[in-house]
Amino acid sequence: MALLGHRDTGEILVKVEASALNPVDWKVQDYGLFIPDESYPAILGLDVAGEVEDVGEGVSGFKKGDRVFYNGAFKNEYAGHQQYSRAPAEIVAKIPGNITYSQASTIPAGFLAAAYGLYAKAPLGLGLNPTVTDVKEKFKGKAAIVIGGSTSVGQYAVQLLRYLGFSTIIVYASAHHLSYLKTLGATDLIDRKAVPFSDFDAAVKKITSTPIEVVYDAVSLADSQPAGYKALANGGKMVITLPDEIKDKVDGKELVTVFGSVHPETHREFGVTVFSKLTKWLEDEVIVPNKVEDLRGGLDGIVEGLRRLKNNEVSGIKLVSHPNETA
Repeated sequence: MALLGHRDTGEILVKVEASALNPVDWKVQDYGLFIPDESYPAILGLDVAGEVEDVGEGVSGFKKGDRVFYNGAFKNEYAGHQQYSRAPAEIVAKIPGNITYSQASTIPAGFLAAAYGLYAKAPLGLGLNPTVTDVKEKFKGKAAIVIGGSTSVGQYAVQLLRYLGFSTIIVYASAHHLSYLKTLGATDLIDRKAVPFSDFDAAVKKITSTPIEVVYDAVSLADSQPAGYKALANGGKMVITLPDEIKDKVDGKELVTVFGSVHPETHREFGVTVFSKLTKWLEDEVIVPNKVEDLRGGLDGIVEGLRRLKNNEVSGIKLVSHPNETA
């Protein structure tokens, strides 16, 4: 167990085969988020997939050679943008045979942001399905919106709403994503290139007269949040992924700012529940991963990938690095 070191109880060591990029990877340094200055140099990477190299004391259900994926953390030894990483075994899932390492690496951060926001109990989320069980009939005939439907988080939010049985799922995204988003569960699309947020509420009303009971804003910009909030019916619930920008609030509308990570103590119980379901969900295609673009050059490819993310040059796909291909 020398590879795992002195904190090996309940953990596994993973040879990282795929580590997906997220916008937070460049925002951490630019905005001074999550990592204090004295902790640099820092290793990032929240979406990790690889092969079990070693298992710590007290770990059952995993062995060397297993294909796994998990949510990395803002701590060097648990991050994904490196050739080996560690993880608490209770929040690791096995990769089923129908999923590649690259595909598996697209799941953790985006899926968890969607799952915590929609399913987890308050104050973590809206509490629509805290036990992560089949509750389809409960939401039949109801309507929801996903702003930023083509983003990684948005795609998983659409699928989780479909699993709940929402009859109408409206996405705000570029029109060329409509066909694919419909395969995930979207029923209607508002073209973000044709409809500004100032006209968003009117566009929603043209699609449906059913009250909008849930809004998930996966982009959560200063103009998207008020637009989504306005479209929400009284008694409805909304998830945002960035700090609250909504100034004119009314009684009867619930708002949650989500933090999609399994690592805080307050989040761990729900995270363990979710990861216990994921392998079967992927096998049954209840959840499908994001589309992938594999980056070349191992760890060196991350720099260019983050530049593209920062410049909004990526849409509808997840950029994935392969650290063990580093020359």
